[in-house]
Formats: sequence, C-alpha cells, structure tokens
Amino acid sequence: MAGHIQDRWFKTQTGPEGKERRIKTGRYGTGMRYRARYVAPDGTERSKSFPDKQKRLAEAWLTQMAADMTRGQYVDPSAGKVTFQQFATQWLASQTTDPSTLVAMEVRFRLHAFPHIGSRSISAFQPGHIRTWARTLKDSGIASSYQRVIFANVSAVFGAAVDDGIIARNPCRAGSVRAPKLDARKLKPWTREQVFAVREGLPGPYAPTVDVGAGCGLRQGEIFGLAVDEVDFLRGMVHVVRQVKLVGSHMVFAPPKGGKLRDVPMPNAVSYALADHITRRQPIEVTLPWKTPDGPPVTATLMFYSRERKAVNRNYFNMYLWKPALVSAGVIPERLPGERFKRSREHGMHALRHYYASVLLDAGENIKALAEYLGHSDPGFTLRTYTHLMPNSQDRARRAIDAAFSADTRAGGPTAAAA
Repeated sequence: MAGHIQDRWFKTQTGPEGKERRIKTGRYGTGMRYRARYVAPDGTERSKSFPDKQKRLAEAWLTQMAADMTRGQYVDPSAGKVTFQQFATQWLASQTTDPSTLVAMEVRFRLHAFPHIGSRSISAFQPGHIRTWARTLKDSGIASSYQRVIFANVSAVFGAAVDDGIIARNPCRAGSVRAPKLDARKLKPWTREQVFAVREGLPGPYAPTVDVGAGCGLRQGEIFGLAVDEVDFLRGMVHVVRQVKLVGSHMVFAPPKGGKLRDVPMPNAVSYALADHITRRQPIEVTLPWKTPDGPPVTATLMFYSRERKAVNRNYFNMYLWKPALVSAGVIPERLPGERFKRSREHGMHALRHYYASVLLDAGENIKALAEYLGHSDPGFTLRTYTHLMPNSQDRARRAIDAAFSADTRAGGPTAAAA
C-alpha cells in the first residue's frame, strides 16, 4: 500500500527506559481519527481523513489512489471541489470560438444550468443529478432543439473537466442519462402563396429581403450583410461573403456561418427585384467592426439598411417588421393588446431557406449542389433535414407518364407503341 495512515488519537513516545509506548494525544476521542496521506504525481502531498473504526476504509482509499496512478487514471480529489459554475465560467473564458457563440453559451448557462446545478462541486456529480436536471429542462417548455444545445454545452464542460484530470468520467455520458430528443415533427415548407403574402406585408424597402431569402436561400444575417458589389447582375450570381451578427447588443460584420464563402445562382426574378430595389433606395456605405465589438472597422455598401441608415438589427426587424408581416399574411394570429406575438420559431426568416430548398428539390436538384448553395459544410446534414421533401419514385413515375400523355395529346391520346 502506497502512502501512510496517521492515527491522530495516539502518538508514539520513547520512555526513560528507552522503550516506545503509545500515549493519547490531545485530540483523543474528538474529530476524525485517521489521516491517510500520499504523494501525488505532481510531487505534492494529498490527504483524506476518516473517523474512528474506519482504518480499513483509509487503507482501501490509499490503495485505490495508488492503482489509479499506476493506470494513469489519477484524479486529484481536491481539484474537484470547484463548483460547476466556477469551472464552467473558467472554461468559457478559455474558449476561442466565435464571440457571438460565446455570448449565447453564457446565456444558456446562466439561465438554464447555473440555477439548477451550478453550486454543486464538479466531482460530486452522479448520473442521477444530470437526469434530474435534464427532466427540469424538459419541463421548462423550451424547444427540444434548444434543450439539446444546452445539454451539449453542459456535457462539453464535464468533458473538459475529464481532460483536465478533475473528474474521471463525464456524467452526461452515463448509460442511464439520455440527451433531450428532438421533436419528431417534419419540417413543413411554406407555400408560394405564403411567401408572397409575407412579402406583401413587409414595408417596401424590406420586401426584397424575401426575394433574396426565398430565391437564393441566404440566411437572415447574410441578407442584411449583402453589398451591392457582391451581386453580379450580368452572370446571375450572388457572392455570399459576409453577414451582420449580434455579439451581445453590438452589431458586427462577420464571415458567413462556418466561414463558408459561396456563390449562389441568382434567378431572373430576384435580379429584377434587386435592380428595382436599388433604383428606389440607393445602397449606402455602412461601417461595422469585424467579428468582435472591438475588431477592426470594415465598410460595405449595403443594399438593406434601417431608417437611421445603419445596418439592420435582427431583433428590431423580427419584432417590429417580420412578425407584423406574418400576421398580415395569416401565418400567425394577431396579438391581443398587452400581449406578445405568438411564438413562431418555425416561421422565422429561416422559413425562406426551407422554401428555397423545397423548390430546388422538387425541381430535381441534387443534395450536394443544394448543400453548397445553402452554405452547409456537410451534405449529410442537408439530406437529413430535407430528405422528406425529395420527390419519391411514385412522384417521378406520375410526372413521367403525365409528360408522355401531355406530349401525345396532339395525336388524341397516348400512343399505342408501347402496347
């Protein structure tokens, strides 16, 4: 057995005759009797105290520490005393990901994790604690997709604690713990009539955003960050190189999601709409910091901007322009005085991208090309999202026969050549 066990109730003393004898210490009968000590891999001494009649537990604990060090699975017991909130805060501060992502993660922790599990020592977590918290998350009523994101963020913190040698296992990955499940609902794209009705409900200067979203599949931030010199009217292409993002309360320019720059075919209908738009409302130069609020200034000649001649703030746009347009189109009900608009996450501006994808798939476009146009780094994600919208073999069979019959109507009906 590695280490040493000290009995703090007795001490050894050499008598006048030179013999050793055990005598009671001043701590006899009070407090923890045994203190197990060992030297950790970093050279520092670690210890743990045990009560009277538990010397065997102290010996077993030392044996376990020695075995863990031999297998390379040693975890410093004192390091795990830090709370989940303390460790998560430190972990968040060390991340180098996109600033807006960091802000979003901080909000998720603050609202949905810290109030429930933040004060517990990170080494004291058992799978049962995570199961209880996951149930609380489910009962909160937030969207299942958002629950999964929160759960993944919390699991990442525990994963970092494992990597740092603070805990041995990630409780979020225990066999009895289940991550929140996504709703089984399939994505239902808008109809053409809904798209045009929403466009009609927007103020004139913002109506063409629907053309760009539904006709080219751009994300909301990419539409707001679209500059006139990135629209190639001659070749019929839109170069997607920038988006307007919110980092906290600050607007910044940033690369498209995932840093995926791309060229998207621009239909004639979108070209005409944008040409008409810039003749009615001349593009203006807007300067924003790049990526972070303290980033270098970048200037772009934007096609869409606010009344104050600034970049469009998505929060203002969604609340005061987009949702009233949804009401006027009959997509969501009108709000009552003093109440908020009905929750309509599935009817956000992202619905235009879904419409775009449904039209292209219905026309026979392949998944790889669609993923490129949408800016997805993984065509598999595109397939999983939109596979139910792809025409099946029955649809293709009907269309093929309909096309054959249509071609033969001049002869009075289908030919008998196949008979």
